[in-house]
Amino acid sequence: MRNITIENITDAVIKSMDSDIPARNMEIMKAALKHVHEFMKEVNLTYDEWLEAMEWMRRAGEISSDARNEFILISDIIGVEVLADMLDKKPTHNETISTVLGPFYRENPPVLPKGASIIQKDFEGQETVRVSGTIRDTDGNPVPGVTMDVWEDAPNGLYEQQDPDQPDFNLRGRFLTDENGEYEFVAIRPVPYPIPYDGAAGELLKYMGHHPWRPGHVHFMIMKDGYKTLISQIYDSTTEYLDNDSVFAVKEDLIGEMKPAPEGADTDMVMTFDFVIRDNALIESVAAE
Repeated sequence: MRNITIENITDAVIKSMDSDIPARNMEIMKAALKHVHEFMKEVNLTYDEWLEAMEWMRRAGEISSDARNEFILISDIIGVEVLADMLDKKPTHNETISTVLGPFYRENPPVLPKGASIIQKDFEGQETVRVSGTIRDTDGNPVPGVTMDVWEDAPNGLYEQQDPDQPDFNLRGRFLTDENGEYEFVAIRPVPYPIPYDGAAGELLKYMGHHPWRPGHVHFMIMKDGYKTLISQIYDSTTEYLDNDSVFAVKEDLIGEMKPAPEGADTDMVMTFDFVIRDNALIESVAAE
C-alpha cells in the first residue's frame, strides 16, 4: 500500500503479516494491533508522548536483570499479570483460587519438618504465627506427600534477598503434608510492604496516582506429581491495603484469619487455612469437554 493514512494504517499492518504464521500468532497480533491503534486514536496520542513512552520502556529495560524484571512489575501495576493468571487458571472443580507468583520466589528453600519455624532472625515488635491446615483433593480427600513452599516478607517489609542483614533463605521453607494431608509451620505475621518503585514502574505509579503498597500475606506454592501446581497467597484479614492492593491480587477466598493463640502456646497468633488442589485427570477431562 503506497498511500498510508490514519484510516487505513491498521489494515495495512495486519495485511503485511505472512499468512503462513501460526494461527495463534495471527489471532494475537491482529487483536493487539487493532487495540493499540484504536487507543492511540482515542487519546489522540502526540508524537512527543509516544517518544516519552519509548524512553520509559528503554529505562525499564536498563533496570531489568535476572534478579528484577521491571516489565513484570509494570504488568502487575496495570493488572495484566493477575488477569493472565485468572484467564489461564480458572477454577473448574472448586479448587483453591490461584494468584500471582510475585518477584521474590526462590527455588529449593530449606526442607523442614512439619511444625518447624521458618524464622532465622527475630525482629523487634514481631508477632509469631502458627499456620496449619489440610490439603485435600476436589473430592474432599486429604492428600499426603504434598510439597509446600512458603515464603514471606520480614517485619521491615523486605524479603531476604532484598536485605543483606537477613540470613540466606530467612522466612522460607519447604514442607510435606503428613499421612492425613496436614501441614504446619511457624512464621512471622506478615506486614504490608511497597513493591519496588525506584525505576520505571515507580514512574508509572506516579503517573497513575497510585501507591506501591501490598497487603500483608504469605506465599504458597503447592506441588505434587499428578496434581496441578497451585500458586497462591493468603492474606491477613486485618492487614491494610486489602481493598487497594497495588498489584490487584487480593481475592476474598484467599483471606485468612489470624487469631490470638491459646494460653500457653509458643506463638502469638494461629491461623488455619485449608487448600484444595485439582488432579491432572480433571484437567484433561475439562480440556476434552
